[in-house]
Amino acid sequence: MERPSDSFENGGTGGDPYLQARVTDFLDSLAERTPAPGGGAAAAVTCAMAAALVEMATSFGSARGLERVHRRAGELRREVQLLAHADGEAYGVVIEALRMPPGNERHQSLDAAVGGAIACPIKILEIASEVATLAADVAETGNRNLEGDALTGALLAEAAARSAATLAQLNVSLLSRHASADAHLQELRPALARATRARERAVSAYAAV
Repeated sequence: MERPSDSFENGGTGGDPYLQARVTDFLDSLAERTPAPGGGAAAAVTCAMAAALVEMATSFGSARGLERVHRRAGELRREVQLLAHADGEAYGVVIEALRMPPGNERHQSLDAAVGGAIACPIKILEIASEVATLAADVAETGNRNLEGDALTGALLAEAAARSAATLAQLNVSLLSRHASADAHLQELRPALARATRARERAVSAYAAV
């Protein structure tokens, strides 16, 4: 977790209450009987940790030639960490729509709210897929000093991607329009497949050493 005084421009947390909290406080809030933070926040933070591991693994002199990977991992970490709180806010709008009385207005409000709730986990999935790919790239360098962190990053990133995809699918099931639901599901499959392939690459690279 970063300091509250850090700015978004510097990769900080701005007003994000999850990222301003200590790790133990964030875990306590996950355990509370409240809708948020929930699975989406956990997936976002897990993906951010995976990206941070890739950053760390590529920050040493032994990782020469991986500067692009290091920079991109940092960009992705800063982007995905902000989705932890955004996911909970989006789900809150869904809950409000579900409480509306039955009718066309409820259908319209719910579809709009669910569209927003789907967008967050899909974005987490896309970022996690790229983080997993970066981690696999590092793992395949054969540098024993980097392999453990890179492999862990790939495993965590794939877990975040799979979790986010599942959450998006659950949200899609709330849509009343089947065509729109199918379109959202089509977005999930390629990114999840990339994350899985990346994790397999990283594991294979580790096993080959």
